[in-house]
Amino acid sequence: MRSFVSLAVAGIAVLNADAGAQGSARVTPYVGYLASGSIADGPLGSRLVNQGAPVYGVQLGLNLSPNIALVGNVGYADSELEAGFTWLGGVSIADSKVLMYDGGVQLRFPALSRPGTGIVPFVEGGIGAIRHEMSVGPLMTRSTNVAFTAGGGVDLQLSNALGVRVMAKDHMSRFDYGEAIGVANEGRRAHNWVLGVGINLGM
Repeated sequence: MRSFVSLAVAGIAVLNADAGAQGSARVTPYVGYLASGSIADGPLGSRLVNQGAPVYGVQLGLNLSPNIALVGNVGYADSELEAGFTWLGGVSIADSKVLMYDGGVQLRFPALSRPGTGIVPFVEGGIGAIRHEMSVGPLMTRSTNVAFTAGGGVDLQLSNALGVRVMAKDHMSRFDYGEAIGVANEGRRAHNWVLGVGINLGM
């Protein structure tokens, strides 16, 4: 969590310094829900999966034009690793902390009302990583995996400097067993959906 806060503060400082020279910047703190796909599948429908959990994050954007922005995102969730069956449910076997970070490009469609206010749909995509930290008692292991991201949403702009964002974003990655437990194999590609609501703050 300290890493998350440090990254957010550093990102805000960088965007503040560059905003005057390159264009307006935007900070969007958000809260939401992380719904993860299974990171490993076994026989008879058995699987390992992170349970759904609240997610907290911040997205930083630097507008290159009214319709194109460079974005960076950091999100954090404190979940539980669950072992079980798709048809029967499962049990929690470990604490699982999930840190997601990525960068990419956001394409904003023309506002559905006058400039600076109204409804503004957007889509975005990029690349980043997902860091899993799993622990059982004093035992802990970590794995950091490349993630491709894609998503979109709607901004309800109340003014140029203030708005409300509703968004959905998929972080697609494979879990690396080699780094986590020393087994040279990767898990299946998992979809990790973040559904969130945030506040747009212009800078």
